[in-house]
Amino acid sequence: MELTAAAMVDAVRAKRVSPVELVRECLARIERRNPVLRAFITVDADGALAAARALEAEAVAGRFRGPLHGVPVAHKDLCVIPGLPTSCGTRTRDYFRSGVPCTAATRLAAAGAILLGKTNMTELAMGPFGDNAHHGDVQNPWKPGHAAGGSSSGSAAAVAAGLVAGAIGSDTGGSIRLPAACCGVVGLKPTYGRVSRAGVMPLSWTMDHIGPLAATVTDAALLFTAMAGHDGADPTSSPRPVDDVVGGLEAPVTGLRAAVPEAHFFHDLHADVETAVRTAIGAVQALGVRVGGVKLPDVWTLTQECNVPIVSAEAATEHAPLLRERRDEVQPVVYARASAGFSVSAVQYLQAQRVRERFARDFVAAAFADADVLLVPTIPEPAPAYAAAKAGSVDDIVARMGRFSRLTRVFNTAGLPALSVPCGWTADGRPLALQIVGRPFDEANVLRLGRAYERATDWRRPPP
Repeated sequence: MELTAAAMVDAVRAKRVSPVELVRECLARIERRNPVLRAFITVDADGALAAARALEAEAVAGRFRGPLHGVPVAHKDLCVIPGLPTSCGTRTRDYFRSGVPCTAATRLAAAGAILLGKTNMTELAMGPFGDNAHHGDVQNPWKPGHAAGGSSSGSAAAVAAGLVAGAIGSDTGGSIRLPAACCGVVGLKPTYGRVSRAGVMPLSWTMDHIGPLAATVTDAALLFTAMAGHDGADPTSSPRPVDDVVGGLEAPVTGLRAAVPEAHFFHDLHADVETAVRTAIGAVQALGVRVGGVKLPDVWTLTQECNVPIVSAEAATEHAPLLRERRDEVQPVVYARASAGFSVSAVQYLQAQRVRERFARDFVAAAFADADVLLVPTIPEPAPAYAAAKAGSVDDIVARMGRFSRLTRVFNTAGLPALSVPCGWTADGRPLALQIVGRPFDEANVLRLGRAYERATDWRRPPP
């Protein structure tokens, strides 16, 4: 079974396969592979099979719940699912509790998706590599011993290894796109407010985004469409109607305008990354997209002034009891990053938000003055070995984390939709990725271009 989510839906509707068969196959794979991959924290086999049987009965009767009828999925373990614990990657089995279930997960279930369990993640979602001292480091399915990317590490690894067809991730500074890039899958960070954050552990409530990880752009679009839309349970949720991204997915991209910012995004790249991304940009141009350059504001300085104080202050506020009363339970690097927020004054925080507002406005104006999308790398280097990523002092590791996420954080600060798609492989089999970024709420063009590039190149490989 190497079916995409879209192919699974077609097969179920044509009665070539049943939801129960799909779930049993995925559960068997999880049983075989998860002890090494560590992609899952919680597996709900009984719940998944019960849901599959109900969906199978509906299919037999000719009734289909929605566009994901029978598709096995998983959710990052910061999503509140009634009846399942939510550890958020901490030592505490049921760390985060909320009377509000995860809206995104509820909507996927309403569309017919079947939840198999909760995926591993970096503790408190604070890390770009995928390591976790409590639940084990999530292994890169293509290169064991190497980073799966973080913090939605388990979600990406589960999709890459064929354990599920799709998964929910969260992204505060790259935590959907980084693991997507490291694991060779597709990851979409939607516009801020496009997908509800209700029922999800906050890390930084003004930077957090919820989105899908999937094997293909088409699958990501299907998952996104099911998840997106206004939600009264999330005050930051946008009331703006959701575009039909699936309906326009196969439309030609001829005439689209793309900009390639050299400064910051193409500095200090690993040679394999730069070669693959520039080749991908050439392939995009060959599709009829007009490609040009663009000069952007000082990305590094402004994101440091905005992202670092805002995220650390909001994280410290959200997790203060854990950080202050149970410090010994928190990994040293996670503690260092989160507790730094206790030193951010109200004046500093408010100034950072003010700078961020100006930066986002100026960035969008400059980036899209003569372009529909930006094309940049997702990661500055291929997935590093865990031994190298975790070497040295806490300060060394924190600095390394900042460098690894420097190409993604800016789009959280600006709140823009950003898609990571595979664009090649290193000689030793590590995935490489291109990042496509659009105007606010223009997921349609981002996904359409991603799909066109995927169709023209197809870097997908069967699960390892």
